Amino acid sequence: MAAHHINLLFICLYFSLSFIFTKQVQADNYIIHMDHSAMPKAFAGRQSWYLATLSSLSANLRGNTISTIPTAELLYSYNHVIQGFSASLTLAQLEALKNSRGYVSSLRDKTVKLDTTYSFKFLGLSSDAGLWPASGFGKDVIIGLIDTGVWPESESFNDDGMNDVPLRWKGKCESGTQFNSSLCNKKLIGARSFNKGLIANNPSITISMNSPRDTAGHGTHTSSTAAGTYVGDASYFGYAQGTARGMAPGARVAMYKALWDEGSYTTDVIAAIDQAINDGVDVLSLSFGLDELELYEDPIAIATFAAIEKNIFVSTSAGNEGPALETLHNGTPWVLTVAAGTMDRSFGASLSLGTDGYVRGAALYPGNFSSIQYPIVFMDKCDETKELKKLVGMIIVCQDPGKEDSLNDQFSSIQVAGNVAGVFITNSTLLDIFTQSPFPAIFLEQKDGDIVVDYIKTNKNPKASIEFKTTFLGSKPSPTVTSYTSRGPSYSAPSVLKPDIMAPGESILAAWPLNIGVARLNDDMLFSSFNLLSGTSMACPHVAGIAALLKGAHPDWSPTAIRSALMTTSDPIDNAGNPIEDIGTNLQPATPLAMGAGHINPNKALDPGIVYDATVQDYIDFLCGLNFTPQQIKTITGSSSNNCSNPSLDLNYPSFITYFNERNVKPDSNTVKEFQRTVTNVGEGSFIYKASLTAMKGVKVSVEPDTLVFKEINEKKSFKLSIEGPRQLDKTVSFGYLIWEDSQRKHVVRSPIVATSYKIDK
Repeated sequence: MAAHHINLLFICLYFSLSFIFTKQVQADNYIIHMDHSAMPKAFAGRQSWYLATLSSLSANLRGNTISTIPTAELLYSYNHVIQGFSASLTLAQLEALKNSRGYVSSLRDKTVKLDTTYSFKFLGLSSDAGLWPASGFGKDVIIGLIDTGVWPESESFNDDGMNDVPLRWKGKCESGTQFNSSLCNKKLIGARSFNKGLIANNPSITISMNSPRDTAGHGTHTSSTAAGTYVGDASYFGYAQGTARGMAPGARVAMYKALWDEGSYTTDVIAAIDQAINDGVDVLSLSFGLDELELYEDPIAIATFAAIEKNIFVSTSAGNEGPALETLHNGTPWVLTVAAGTMDRSFGASLSLGTDGYVRGAALYPGNFSSIQYPIVFMDKCDETKELKKLVGMIIVCQDPGKEDSLNDQFSSIQVAGNVAGVFITNSTLLDIFTQSPFPAIFLEQKDGDIVVDYIKTNKNPKASIEFKTTFLGSKPSPTVTSYTSRGPSYSAPSVLKPDIMAPGESILAAWPLNIGVARLNDDMLFSSFNLLSGTSMACPHVAGIAALLKGAHPDWSPTAIRSALMTTSDPIDNAGNPIEDIGTNLQPATPLAMGAGHINPNKALDPGIVYDATVQDYIDFLCGLNFTPQQIKTITGSSSNNCSNPSLDLNYPSFITYFNERNVKPDSNTVKEFQRTVTNVGEGSFIYKASLTAMKGVKVSVEPDTLVFKEINEKKSFKLSIEGPRQLDKTVSFGYLIWEDSQRKHVVRSPIVATSYKIDK
């Protein structure tokens, strides 16, 4: 018995030591921040210093205890996004590195997730007047996208009529699997790929397309949305037919593939951003993000800080995790965070009821459908597949009871039964997954469904026909906030109101790789050079393209001035003249935590009147105000000489948010929150601006002074906004607007104000 216990103890000890040993020798990827001022003068450059540091780690550890420890591998040496490098390290090597000369901090590699034609007209862009001609359609502005790659053969990247590539461009096209550098041109001027982090995380992985070529479609779609050139007769199987073009058709495109079918890692993403900065992009579009990280823990936030220092505008997606509060990512103060909205365009079909008129519904069935009339029958819940199969030659009408998965069950039943077509009466707002149906299907609102059911019940031999591939324009109300777009407040920077702005993100038509299926017709896969996608991934490049237009029209504007112009001229009112509604809250008025300042209005942004500008030092003051340690701030800024003499969470931002969420307070106990702002006149001439405030429930807002007098361009004026309210607000969100309007009524400068009782738990 004693021997048995000894053997058992030995086995347990063996496995415990094996686990510890495995943890010691198992490598992970880390982003390492270094202090360049600590580099010994003997080294010719930073990379040689990094290599020597890593080499010494492996040598020292091998000389001590573990002979089989893998060699520390350098993945990337970064030049701009951070002072440092990324490497594949064991825990033992990482601990040893922390004692090395110049070490500042480290971040473990993280996975990244994507946020996944007519929109230029909806946004008011015109060839005759406004932002397009003023910017030369974005001529020579360079938009860099960190994404899944590009399909260079797409007509959206045709360079007909474009002049030579700007001499300042340092980028290039890299050859690789099924991708030759000659595929680039004067439109697509750069294409690179980054996957060292992916491979180090999965040493046995096989990369299916080791080149900048797009195997997912996402990057082709986003890049053509931002800057695609003119393509006539574009459509999705007849839907959204017309001439497709991006927001900045005269701009150049540079693709940095860092998001792969096999996985996506931050080491690769920030290497791509680092290269984009070095290549000379003017605008960055990032349709992905990381959730619930402090700014000094977020490699994307750190990398984009470097971009802003280089005067590069950064557009990011808010995420697709709505409609709950505090779900957005990229809540970083120095980037623009974009929410997704709908347009006044919808796709569908018309259901003709004999000679009794017709109703319209949502549909994206890609096939051809006979125009003849078929018998139509109402089967209510459509839950009896056997009965449905007896009615194969008929159009079946189903009433969705609104239960969980009920519409999905009905949809599947009709598909299995093989009826002529399905007509689904539903109140669901989540129809995207159903409308692109492999069989003829149309989705009706309840009021239209009632008309159909009444027609069937009051006719002895009811018949109907369906006309698919119909595009409806002028839908009201629009835009609306999509239900999926992620909401604020920002986890990483709660004192900055996020998202910033809303742009079209629903059913966006853009270029697509010809070898990636876009729809099914029965059992057959269909292919198209254009595809319809939805998500904040689609909203983000809209803003990137519009920012490129502003950069072209105002090359002297900073990224923060461009952001301010976009935000303060955006529209909080829909095309019916009412406050924009939120699908995620059953069409209640949308709050700024859902849509930011409002829906983007490019032409108004061309001449915003006044802007809220900010410097790099303002962002450093903000980081100091967050009570970050000097090392944490250094991790973000890459500098040892950060000035924290004026810490402040009150960033000079074109929006306002404050929290009335104290617990266990006395009734009628009030407090006042104050904001200091400085605005710069960017209008030609002298102007007098007068302030007005919309009423907010539960709080009292005031501004001082309420008049700003500008005598010349670039003159600055300051004001104070005060919000008085209870320490514990009885509403989750109360919002309103500060509006500055000049006496000539040329400029209306609007900033959202949010007071909330919401509490962010960290």
